[in-house]
Amino acid sequence: MASHTKQAAVCCAPTSPPPSSSALNPQKDYQSADKQALISRETASALVNATPDWSMTTSAKEGPIAIVNPSVAIVKPDGVSPGLAILQSDAGAAKPSSKGIVSVPFPQSIHPLDPLTPAEIAVAVATVRAAGATPEVRDGMRFVEIVLNEPDKHIIALADAYFFPPFQPSILHSGKGGPVIPKQLPPPARGGHHRGKVISSEVISDVQPAIDAMEYAGCEATVKAFPPFVDAMKRRGVNDMELVMVDAWCVGYYKEEDAPSRRLARPLIFCRTESDCPMENGYARPVEGINVLVDLQHMKIIEFEDSKLIPLPPPDPLRNYTAAETRGGVDRSDVKPLHIIQSEGPSFRVNGFAVEWQKWNFRIGFTPREGLVIYSVAYNDGSLGRRSIAHRLSFVEMVVPYGDPKEPHYRKNAFDAGEDGLGKNAHSLKRGCDCLGHIKYFDVHFTNFTGGVETIENCVCLHEEDFGVLWKHQDWRTGLSEVRRSRRLVISFFCTVANYEYGFFWYFYQDGKIEAEVKLTGILSLGALRPGEVRKHGTVIAPGLYAPVHQHFFVARLNMAVDCRPGEALNQVVEVDVKVEEPGPSNVHNNAFYAEERILQSELQAVRDCNPLTARHWIVRNTRTVNRTGQLTGYKLVPGSNCLPLAGPDAKLFRRAEFLRHNLWVTQYKSGERFPAGEFPNQNPRTGEGLASWVSQDRKLEEADIVLWYVFGVTHVPRLEDWPVMPVERIGFMLMPHGFFNCSPAVDVPPNAEADSKWANGTKTGLQSPTHALISKL
Repeated sequence: MASHTKQAAVCCAPTSPPPSSSALNPQKDYQSADKQALISRETASALVNATPDWSMTTSAKEGPIAIVNPSVAIVKPDGVSPGLAILQSDAGAAKPSSKGIVSVPFPQSIHPLDPLTPAEIAVAVATVRAAGATPEVRDGMRFVEIVLNEPDKHIIALADAYFFPPFQPSILHSGKGGPVIPKQLPPPARGGHHRGKVISSEVISDVQPAIDAMEYAGCEATVKAFPPFVDAMKRRGVNDMELVMVDAWCVGYYKEEDAPSRRLARPLIFCRTESDCPMENGYARPVEGINVLVDLQHMKIIEFEDSKLIPLPPPDPLRNYTAAETRGGVDRSDVKPLHIIQSEGPSFRVNGFAVEWQKWNFRIGFTPREGLVIYSVAYNDGSLGRRSIAHRLSFVEMVVPYGDPKEPHYRKNAFDAGEDGLGKNAHSLKRGCDCLGHIKYFDVHFTNFTGGVETIENCVCLHEEDFGVLWKHQDWRTGLSEVRRSRRLVISFFCTVANYEYGFFWYFYQDGKIEAEVKLTGILSLGALRPGEVRKHGTVIAPGLYAPVHQHFFVARLNMAVDCRPGEALNQVVEVDVKVEEPGPSNVHNNAFYAEERILQSELQAVRDCNPLTARHWIVRNTRTVNRTGQLTGYKLVPGSNCLPLAGPDAKLFRRAEFLRHNLWVTQYKSGERFPAGEFPNQNPRTGEGLASWVSQDRKLEEADIVLWYVFGVTHVPRLEDWPVMPVERIGFMLMPHGFFNCSPAVDVPPNAEADSKWANGTKTGLQSPTHALISKL
């Protein structure tokens, strides 16, 4: 029997060849931007004497891939059809029962969506590297990312049946050949001899993968060591290169010279002021007039121009943001301690990466490109059991276009997920500041550029928060009142992309809502002004210093599964607008308005924009399941504040970001359609790749496996109050039950026993009861 195993995708790119690889053609190597190697998770586990993955009879449609940029290898075992990585093993093989029902054993500690372990990443790297034809090729490999290639949804559902007990056979789709139903959890089998091998190789031309942190560091060192650059800084009064900051920015695609045949960066230059501050804000002194183009593969300067001498802005006394004793300021002294205490521990339970909180359950994942991923979102609804809401939720891209047409700002159109990686730029969270209360942290593991394994400890934070009043009503006749406090579960991580910080948050509420929120903070990307110069495309922040206007756009990919069992594609999307009734016999008082629904029948019909004037929202409904009133069950996407791009329709930005033109796109689920700008947006010369080309197929959506792509953004006109570090700005959206439940799911939230106890002993706690406070006031 075939053994389904987890698999990993490795993306690597060659950098400048090492001394021993002088025979290689670097330019040719870089054009082979993507190589894929299928490596089974069981192989990795076996090589480190760990527990292999569980077996099942259902064939997998996809396997894990390891991507190597100089050339990409697909690693698969012999005798397996293309695209399927399955290792044959007798260990733990499932045996048919006397009733013909397959028993599927697997170790209880492993789930097919668990992130790759450091050992598995190391084995993936070793397998791909060993496939190199020569020592030069093997030494020249550079690894951009290694990620889990997620298995078929049936396999995930089968595992979820164990990890979210009790097992419910009803969640499995029964087919003609009979369902695959797990019946027991035998002792885990141990692996021993499995090893992957490369059996095919594919070179993908004219693409460039994301830039790595080692390339950022190499770019800075290369520029600072370039004699003409040193001379240009001396002309600006800077002799100490240790003060200089060089931030590598991808070149985008503006002309043929930006084509992906070379791996390019156009860095922005800044200069710190000499001080005793441990985090001296170098972004307060941008260096303008110097244009540099860097070949990241060879770490060479290929273009340099000192076009105009713009004086460095004078040191701003308000530029730093560290504690008072290090920035020369005074901190406020009236902030009392605030302690969050959960004496009985948290209400959530965690088993590996599976989370259960009150009636919610889901899994946590993490990728180098997207960062946090939420899988298998479901709600335990009493006698109805575990009801599915979404298969996979994540942020798949963000774009930051700037509105200043002058050099270098017109080029600042960062694709922070596709060009850099949100997950790869994540950082460790600090207890008591990033998160409060009883916290569960998750570590994440990545490959670095040379194939080593790096770990970000405490990268993802899970905790509960009080969120004010959940619901309340007082009977004015009797004076009796019922009130409940709201609590929400928070899953989050933060990443830093050069000057900006982004916090990505998912909230789960007791009333069935799911909220996605991005918190924007960090430091503005600034420009320098000549004495007396004024620019209308930004805000003057300090003498000689201004912040250009810009926008931040985020794309959430929401693979919904409202009330769907595995294998079912029974969702549709309905657009709702509130319409004003025309005056007439049916509206004699001229006060009528109503909600009008329209089914989005195909992908081109479902390219939509927000409309706050009509309270527009979209409902994902199950086409076969109804609530107690006979209406189809659903979840609605409720937009928050939003905007559209302000760049002109012919802006070069849209060559790679056609998806920004609209707020909502809907597609039929297809496994390869993951990123709205395509797999490789960096230096991409092709127009409209990704989401815009997928919807041109105009696939039917009336009853389908639905993926919502919600594009939301904020237009940032900088304020002085955003300096020197920007207070958090929030933007997001809500997924809200709409006929999914038969009544409010929050009715059963119990009263706050602790609060009732305090009111009963009001004088003891120093608090007045609400009734006593009202009488005193009267």
